[in-house]
Amino acid sequence: MNIAARSLLLATASGHARAPSLSQRGRQVVTRSLSSSIGGSDGRRVWKVYLSGEIHSDWREVIAEGVRSRDLPVSLSSPNTSHADSDDCGAIVLGMEEERRNWDRIGAGMNDLRTKTLIKDADIVVVRFGEKYRQWNAAFDAGYAAALGKSVITLHPPAISHMLKEVNSAASVVCEDASQVVDTLSYVINGDLPQPRDGDNFIPIAERLGAGNPNP
Repeated sequence: MNIAARSLLLATASGHARAPSLSQRGRQVVTRSLSSSIGGSDGRRVWKVYLSGEIHSDWREVIAEGVRSRDLPVSLSSPNTSHADSDDCGAIVLGMEEERRNWDRIGAGMNDLRTKTLIKDADIVVVRFGEKYRQWNAAFDAGYAAALGKSVITLHPPAISHMLKEVNSAASVVCEDASQVVDTLSYVINGDLPQPRDGDNFIPIAERLGAGNPNP
């Protein structure tokens, strides 16, 4: 099975610091390889999974490595994860704007082309929320995916579950860490299950209710 490498650009600049020049930008952006297994040659269905949301940690790489190591027929895509490039793309391609709202508008429109296309094409949309930043874009992507009838997996720490209760109610699966996303994909695609997360405390439903008993 072929392994396709996708590079995601992760900006090291943060906050509202002045954007780097193009010559500086190349030195300030860290390129990381995000690999995914691509099926097809062996007849397996290729699942298209879009990874939306927080860009300040390596959760995408964790999922990509899990997909690769388990040989899952999954194609991964994402937004442009370079913060600087995402902010400045419109001005770089179309020219400078004097007013900030116009600067943001032309950049947002350009990023929107990528986001809408990839979400529409996805089988599953994974939306990651972190604790540190207000991720309006992630919430917007989750709502857009839900409106399209896409299967959504949310990913976030338990501490912000309450704030995301409406978003989570529209998701098929709510995960706490990236490894659970990989385990979910492995189960959905191949029927494979990991060891129970609760370890020896796990009790199968047949033991809880008795074999053949209806759910209470």
